[in-house]
Amino acid sequence: MRILLICILMLMAGEVMSNEYKKPTQEEIKKKLTPLQQKVTQEAGTEQPFKNEYWDNKKDGIYVDIVTGEPLFSSLDKYDSGSGWPSFTRPIKKENLVMKVDKSILVEDRTEVRSKAGDSHLGHVFDDGPGPDGKRFCMNSAALRFIPVEKLQKEGYGEYLKLFDKKNPIK
Repeated sequence: MRILLICILMLMAGEVMSNEYKKPTQEEIKKKLTPLQQKVTQEAGTEQPFKNEYWDNKKDGIYVDIVTGEPLFSSLDKYDSGSGWPSFTRPIKKENLVMKVDKSILVEDRTEVRSKAGDSHLGHVFDDGPGPDGKRFCMNSAALRFIPVEKLQKEGYGEYLKLFDKKNPIK
């Protein structure tokens, strides 16, 4: 009986873990997001440069998808690109992002960045960044929620505290 109970609990925990980041219904999204967040994430809109929440945020923490909470970027990889939008050299986990060709402008194709679980439009990636891969992930603040390092554990992102360990930096 005890083994059966343990197996049931493990299955339930696995189900919770596998559904951790799930796109809400359109009705839930409309209730949760501001009109700007809705336009950016659901309609591939763009917010104004230099007039958004995180373009000049210098606090330590991580940035997650505003829709699902999926971890996307770390402040350790954020830099001032001069674009007026939050820019990063790399994602926390590449597998949390989906890249798509964006032909919405007439000049040239761009690469759109979307979150995997939420399919949220986040921004674009360019090949002019300073990091080891030469990438600039130029994101919309309206697509992100910032979680300061001191709140990571409380908000369920404790596994990312190791990124900010000064004695053992992971870079």
